[in-house]
Amino acid sequence: MMKRIGILTGGGDAPGLNAVIRAAVKTAVLEHDCEVLGIRDGFDGFIDEQGIVPLGMQAVRGLLPRGGTILGTANRGNPFARLVKRDGKQETVDVSDEIVKGIEKLKMDALLVVGGDGTLHIAHHLYEKGVPIIGVPKTIDNDICGTEVTFGFDTALNIAMDAIDRLHTTAEAHHRAMVLELMGRNAGFIALHAGMAGGTDVILIPEIPFKFESVVAKVQERVELGYKFSILAVSEGAKPLGGEQIYSREGNEVYVPRLGGIGHAVGEYIQSQGFETRVTVLGHIQRGGTPTAFDRILASRYGAAAVRLAAKGIFDRMVRLQSGKVTDISLEEATAYTKQVQLDDDLIISARGMGISFGDE
Repeated sequence: MMKRIGILTGGGDAPGLNAVIRAAVKTAVLEHDCEVLGIRDGFDGFIDEQGIVPLGMQAVRGLLPRGGTILGTANRGNPFARLVKRDGKQETVDVSDEIVKGIEKLKMDALLVVGGDGTLHIAHHLYEKGVPIIGVPKTIDNDICGTEVTFGFDTALNIAMDAIDRLHTTAEAHHRAMVLELMGRNAGFIALHAGMAGGTDVILIPEIPFKFESVVAKVQERVELGYKFSILAVSEGAKPLGGEQIYSREGNEVYVPRLGGIGHAVGEYIQSQGFETRVTVLGHIQRGGTPTAFDRILASRYGAAAVRLAAKGIFDRMVRLQSGKVTDISLEEATAYTKQVQLDDDLIISARGMGISFGDE
C-alpha cells in the first residue's frame, strides 16, 4: 500500500500549481488514506531546514483561486548543479546524492514533481538514481512536447489578450503603434494565440525570423488604408532574420539566460521610421493572479491522475493531456524536445489569410 508521498513545485511559477497540490492531497487522503508531505522551494527542500511540511485536508482549503504555489519554487534549484559558497567563493556542486538520501530517509513511496522542461529533466535523472518519480507538466509557454496542453498557458493567454484589448483603446486614441512583448522563450504559443484573439496586426514569434522592414511595411500599410494605429504582439524569444535573440542577462551552468529587449528593439525601429511608438513589456504579470477555469480543471485532473499513477507503482512517467483525456508518457519521451509552433499550423494559416503579418514577407 502507498503510505506516504511527497510533492514539490519547481521552475517558474504558473497559475494552477495550487490546484495540482490540492487535487493530489485530496486524492491521496480520500482515495488511498495516504500521507502527503510538501517539499518547499523545489528540490532544495530536501536539504534545507524546515523544508518539509505535512499537507492535510485543512492545508489545501481555499487553494483553487490562488496563484503561485504554497510550497514555493526555485528556478535555480538543480541538485546536479547547485550554487554554494565555500571559503568566500561561489561554486557549483552536485548534491543529488544528498537529495536521494533525504527522500529515502522520509520513506516516500512516490515523489510528485510539478514543473517544466528543466524540472522534469531533473526528475528523470533522479529516477535513474532510484527515486520513485511521477511528473506533472507545468509551463505558461506550453512548450512541453509530451502533452497537448500544459496548465498555466490558458491563464497567461487570457492575461495577454486582456492587455492587447486595453492597448487597442489607447493606441487608437493617440494614433500610435503599440508593441507588447510577451513571454515565450523558444515557443511562440502565447503571442500567436493572444495576437489572434486580440486582433493584433503583427505577431512576431521565435519560430519565424522577421525583417524589421516588413514590420514597418505593415504599419505603413495600415496608415495608407486609413488606420492610424497598429498593435504588435512580440514573443520575448523572437529574433530578426539573420540575427540572434536579445538577452538582458547571460546564462551559465546555474542561471538560464534571461531574454528581454526585443520589444524595445522593434519599437525603436518603428519609431525611427517616423511612426510614434510605445512599448509595453507584460513580463511576470502573465504568471500571476487567479487561474482560469480551464487551468484549474486541467491542473486538478493532473494532480489526481499523478496520485493514481503512483498508487499503481508506475514511475518515471508524466501525466499528460492527449485527445482530451489524461494519460501518461515516459519522462524521457515527454521532454525529448521543445514543442514549438508548427509553420503549417492552421492558426498560422488563418492569421495570414486575415492579413496578420509575421514580419517575414
